[in-house]
Amino acid sequence: MSHRKVALITGATAGIGKASALALADAGWDVVLAGRRQALLDEVAAEAKKRGAKAVGVVADIGDPKSVKTLFDVVRRDFGRLDMLFNNAGIGAPAINMEDLTYEQWKAVVDTNLTGPFLCTQEAFRIMRDQNPVGGRIINNGSISAHAPRPNTAPYTSTKHAVTGLTKSTALDGRKYNIACGQIDIGNADTDMGGRMKAGVPQANGQIAAEAVMDVKYVADAVVHMAGLPLDANVLFMTVMATKMPFVGRG
Repeated sequence: MSHRKVALITGATAGIGKASALALADAGWDVVLAGRRQALLDEVAAEAKKRGAKAVGVVADIGDPKSVKTLFDVVRRDFGRLDMLFNNAGIGAPAINMEDLTYEQWKAVVDTNLTGPFLCTQEAFRIMRDQNPVGGRIINNGSISAHAPRPNTAPYTSTKHAVTGLTKSTALDGRKYNIACGQIDIGNADTDMGGRMKAGVPQANGQIAAEAVMDVKYVADAVVHMAGLPLDANVLFMTVMATKMPFVGRG
Protein backbone atom coordinates (compact mmCIF):
# COMPACT_ATOMS: atom_id res chain seq x y z
CA MET A 1 0.00 0.00 0.00
CA SER A 2 1.37 3.39 -1.02
CA HIS A 3 1.50 6.15 1.61
CA ARG A 4 1.85 8.79 -1.10
CA LYS A 5 -1.21 10.22 -2.78
CA VAL A 6 -2.21 8.50 -6.01
CA ALA A 7 -3.20 10.33 -9.20
CA LEU A 8 -4.56 8.89 -12.45
CA ILE A 9 -3.90 10.96 -15.57
CA THR A 10 -5.51 10.16 -18.91
CA GLY A 11 -3.79 11.21 -22.11
CA ALA A 12 -0.52 10.96 -20.22
CA THR A 13 1.93 10.21 -23.03
CA ALA A 14 2.53 13.78 -24.23
CA GLY A 15 1.68 17.44 -23.82
CA ILE A 16 -0.38 18.54 -20.84
CA GLY A 17 -0.89 15.00 -19.54
CA LYS A 18 2.80 14.15 -19.50
CA ALA A 19 3.83 17.50 -18.03
CA SER A 20 1.18 17.23 -15.31
CA ALA A 21 2.10 13.64 -14.45
CA LEU A 22 5.77 14.53 -14.01
CA ALA A 23 4.94 17.68 -12.03
CA LEU A 24 2.74 15.60 -9.72
CA ALA A 25 5.58 13.11 -9.30
CA ASP A 26 7.86 16.00 -8.34
CA ALA A 27 5.23 17.11 -5.82
CA GLY A 28 5.21 13.72 -4.09
CA TRP A 29 2.40 11.89 -5.90
CA ASP A 30 2.39 8.37 -7.28
CA VAL A 31 0.93 8.24 -10.78
CA VAL A 32 -1.12 5.93 -12.97
CA LEU A 33 -0.68 6.89 -16.60
CA ALA A 34 -3.32 6.09 -19.19
CA GLY A 35 -2.88 6.37 -22.95
CA ARG A 36 -2.97 4.44 -26.19
CA ARG A 37 0.70 3.57 -26.72
CA GLN A 38 2.52 1.36 -24.21
CA ALA A 39 6.03 2.37 -25.30
CA LEU A 40 5.33 6.07 -24.67
CA LEU A 41 3.58 5.27 -21.38
CA ASP A 42 6.64 3.31 -20.27
CA GLU A 43 8.88 6.28 -21.09
CA VAL A 44 6.80 8.67 -18.99
CA ALA A 45 6.57 6.12 -16.17
CA ALA A 46 10.36 5.77 -16.18
CA GLU A 47 10.74 9.55 -15.89
CA ALA A 48 8.25 9.65 -13.02
CA LYS A 49 10.14 6.89 -11.19
CA LYS A 50 13.35 8.92 -11.46
CA ARG A 51 11.46 11.60 -9.52
CA GLY A 52 10.71 9.15 -6.71
CA ALA A 53 7.19 8.18 -7.72
CA LYS A 54 5.67 4.77 -8.04
CA ALA A 55 4.35 4.82 -11.60
CA VAL A 56 2.57 2.46 -13.97
CA GLY A 57 1.40 2.95 -17.55
CA VAL A 58 -1.82 1.32 -18.73
CA VAL A 59 -3.03 1.19 -22.33
CA ALA A 60 -6.68 2.24 -22.29
CA ASP A 61 -9.44 3.39 -24.63
CA ILE A 62 -11.37 5.70 -22.33
CA GLY A 63 -14.40 5.67 -24.62
CA ASP A 64 -14.82 1.92 -24.01
CA PRO A 65 -16.43 0.90 -20.69
CA LYS A 66 -14.56 -2.42 -20.48
CA SER A 67 -11.21 -0.73 -21.08
CA VAL A 68 -11.98 1.89 -18.43
CA LYS A 69 -12.92 -0.79 -15.90
CA THR A 70 -9.66 -2.61 -16.58
CA LEU A 71 -7.75 0.64 -16.07
CA PHE A 72 -9.31 1.28 -12.68
CA ASP A 73 -8.84 -2.37 -11.67
CA VAL A 74 -5.11 -1.72 -12.05
CA VAL A 75 -5.44 1.28 -9.73
CA ARG A 76 -7.13 -0.89 -7.10
CA ARG A 77 -4.65 -3.73 -7.48
CA ASP A 78 -1.42 -1.74 -7.55
CA PHE A 79 -2.23 1.22 -5.31
CA GLY A 80 -5.30 0.39 -3.24
CA ARG A 81 -6.77 3.87 -3.47
CA LEU A 82 -7.18 6.90 -5.75
CA ASP A 83 -6.81 10.49 -4.57
CA MET A 84 -7.06 12.37 -7.86
CA LEU A 85 -8.29 11.77 -11.40
CA PHE A 86 -7.22 14.16 -14.16
CA ASN A 87 -9.58 13.71 -17.10
CA ASN A 88 -7.14 15.12 -19.63
CA ALA A 89 -7.36 12.98 -22.78
CA GLY A 90 -8.97 14.68 -25.75
CA ILE A 91 -9.03 14.65 -29.54
CA GLY A 92 -10.36 16.85 -32.31
CA ALA A 93 -11.94 16.16 -35.68
CA PRO A 94 -10.53 17.41 -39.01
CA ALA A 95 -10.95 21.19 -39.36
CA ILE A 96 -13.40 20.97 -42.24
CA ASN A 97 -16.84 22.44 -42.90
CA MET A 98 -19.43 21.22 -40.43
CA GLU A 99 -21.59 19.76 -43.17
CA ASP A 100 -18.70 17.63 -44.43
CA LEU A 101 -17.97 15.89 -41.12
CA THR A 102 -18.89 12.21 -40.98
CA TYR A 103 -20.86 10.60 -38.19
CA GLU A 104 -17.77 8.53 -37.36
CA GLN A 105 -15.65 11.68 -36.96
CA TRP A 106 -18.26 13.24 -34.68
CA LYS A 107 -18.67 10.08 -32.60
CA ALA A 108 -14.93 9.58 -32.12
CA VAL A 109 -14.62 13.02 -30.53
CA VAL A 110 -17.70 12.53 -28.35
CA ASP A 111 -16.47 9.12 -27.18
CA THR A 112 -13.04 10.42 -26.14
CA ASN A 113 -13.86 13.93 -24.92
CA LEU A 114 -17.20 13.40 -23.15
CA THR A 115 -18.06 9.73 -22.71
CA GLY A 116 -14.49 9.01 -21.60
CA PRO A 117 -14.43 11.52 -18.74
CA PHE A 118 -17.90 10.35 -17.67
CA LEU A 119 -16.86 6.69 -17.56
CA CYS A 120 -13.64 7.53 -15.70
CA THR A 121 -15.56 9.70 -13.25
CA GLN A 122 -17.97 6.84 -12.54
CA GLU A 123 -15.11 4.48 -11.76
CA ALA A 124 -13.34 7.11 -9.66
CA PHE A 125 -16.50 7.62 -7.62
CA ARG A 126 -16.68 3.88 -6.94
CA ILE A 127 -13.14 3.87 -5.55
CA MET A 128 -13.25 7.20 -3.72
CA ARG A 129 -16.57 6.58 -1.95
CA ASP A 130 -15.38 3.24 -0.52
CA GLN A 131 -11.79 4.06 0.51
CA ASN A 132 -10.49 5.21 3.88
CA PRO A 133 -10.23 8.12 4.23
CA VAL A 134 -13.19 8.62 1.97
CA GLY A 135 -13.12 11.11 -0.90
CA GLY A 136 -10.80 12.49 -3.55
CA ARG A 137 -10.56 15.04 -6.32
CA ILE A 138 -11.41 15.05 -10.03
CA ILE A 139 -10.01 17.64 -12.44
CA ASN A 140 -11.41 17.96 -15.95
CA ASN A 141 -9.53 19.49 -18.86
CA GLY A 142 -12.06 21.87 -20.31
CA SER A 143 -10.11 24.10 -22.72
CA ILE A 144 -10.81 27.62 -23.93
CA SER A 145 -13.17 25.81 -26.31
CA ALA A 146 -15.44 25.27 -23.31
CA HIS A 147 -16.14 29.01 -23.68
CA ALA A 148 -15.67 29.95 -27.33
CA PRO A 149 -15.20 28.01 -30.59
CA ARG A 150 -12.56 28.21 -33.22
CA PRO A 151 -13.69 27.95 -36.86
CA ASN A 152 -14.64 24.43 -37.97
CA THR A 153 -14.45 22.79 -34.55
CA ALA A 154 -18.06 21.82 -33.82
CA PRO A 155 -17.31 18.35 -32.33
CA TYR A 156 -14.47 19.56 -30.10
CA THR A 157 -16.25 22.72 -28.97
CA SER A 158 -19.52 20.88 -28.29
CA THR A 159 -17.83 18.26 -26.14
CA LYS A 160 -15.80 20.82 -24.21
CA HIS A 161 -18.94 22.82 -23.45
CA ALA A 162 -20.47 19.56 -22.26
CA VAL A 163 -17.49 18.87 -20.01
CA THR A 164 -18.41 22.06 -18.15
CA GLY A 165 -21.79 20.52 -17.36
CA LEU A 166 -20.11 17.30 -16.27
CA THR A 167 -17.79 19.29 -13.99
CA LYS A 168 -20.71 21.04 -12.30
CA SER A 169 -22.69 17.81 -11.90
CA THR A 170 -19.65 15.98 -10.54
CA ALA A 171 -18.96 18.77 -8.06
CA LEU A 172 -22.55 18.55 -6.85
CA ASP A 173 -22.99 14.79 -6.83
CA GLY A 174 -19.56 14.26 -5.29
CA ARG A 175 -20.39 16.17 -2.11
CA LYS A 176 -21.84 13.15 -0.36
CA TYR A 177 -18.60 11.22 -0.92
CA ASN A 178 -16.25 14.13 -0.10
CA ILE A 179 -15.23 14.29 -3.75
CA ALA A 180 -14.21 17.71 -5.07
CA CYS A 181 -14.33 18.45 -8.80
CA GLY A 182 -12.85 21.34 -10.75
CA GLN A 183 -12.04 22.25 -14.33
CA ILE A 184 -8.94 23.76 -15.92
CA ASP A 185 -9.49 25.64 -19.16
CA ILE A 186 -6.25 25.93 -21.08
CA GLY A 187 -5.44 28.37 -23.85
CA ASN A 188 -2.51 27.82 -26.20
CA ALA A 189 -0.08 25.68 -24.25
CA ASP A 190 3.06 25.10 -26.32
CA THR A 191 2.55 21.37 -26.96
CA ASP A 192 2.31 19.27 -30.11
CA MET A 193 -1.40 20.12 -30.21
CA GLY A 194 -1.28 23.73 -29.05
CA GLY A 195 2.08 24.66 -30.53
CA ARG A 196 0.66 24.85 -34.04
CA MET A 197 -0.81 28.21 -33.02
CA LYS A 198 2.63 29.77 -33.50
CA ALA A 199 2.58 28.96 -37.21
CA GLY A 200 -0.79 30.58 -37.79
CA VAL A 201 -4.33 29.28 -37.46
CA PRO A 202 -7.72 30.35 -38.87
CA GLN A 203 -9.43 33.22 -37.09
CA ALA A 204 -13.12 34.05 -36.84
CA ASN A 205 -12.79 36.71 -39.57
CA GLY A 206 -11.34 34.20 -42.03
CA GLN A 207 -7.74 35.36 -41.75
CA ILE A 208 -4.79 33.19 -40.75
CA ALA A 209 -2.83 34.58 -37.80
CA ALA A 210 -0.07 33.43 -35.49
CA GLU A 211 -1.06 33.33 -31.83
CA ALA A 212 0.83 33.64 -28.58
CA VAL A 213 1.57 30.42 -26.67
CA MET A 214 2.83 29.62 -23.17
CA ASP A 215 5.10 26.98 -21.67
CA VAL A 216 3.14 23.85 -20.71
CA LYS A 217 4.96 23.97 -17.36
CA TYR A 218 2.55 26.62 -16.15
CA VAL A 219 -0.41 24.37 -16.90
CA ALA A 220 1.21 21.53 -14.97
CA ASP A 221 1.89 23.89 -12.06
CA ALA A 222 -1.78 24.87 -12.03
CA VAL A 223 -2.87 21.21 -11.99
CA VAL A 224 -0.54 20.52 -9.06
CA HIS A 225 -1.99 23.52 -7.21
CA MET A 226 -5.57 22.35 -7.75
CA ALA A 227 -4.67 18.77 -6.80
CA GLY A 228 -2.85 19.81 -3.65
CA LEU A 229 -5.71 21.64 -1.99
CA PRO A 230 -7.41 20.02 1.01
CA LEU A 231 -10.75 18.47 0.10
CA ASP A 232 -12.67 21.20 1.90
CA ALA A 233 -11.39 23.68 -0.71
CA ASN A 234 -11.89 23.53 -4.47
CA VAL A 235 -10.93 25.46 -7.58
CA LEU A 236 -14.17 25.00 -9.52
CA PHE A 237 -12.92 26.70 -12.70
CA MET A 238 -9.49 28.02 -13.62
CA THR A 239 -8.44 29.53 -16.95
CA VAL A 240 -4.73 29.34 -17.72
CA MET A 241 -3.89 30.98 -21.03
CA ALA A 242 -1.20 32.67 -23.04
CA THR A 243 -1.62 36.29 -22.00
CA LYS A 244 -1.80 37.71 -25.54
CA MET A 245 -3.82 35.00 -27.26
CA PRO A 246 -6.99 36.22 -29.03
CA PHE A 247 -9.61 35.16 -26.51
CA VAL A 248 -10.69 38.13 -24.41
CA GLY A 249 -11.84 41.17 -26.32
CA ARG A 250 -12.33 40.81 -30.08
CA GLY A 251 -9.15 39.12 -31.22
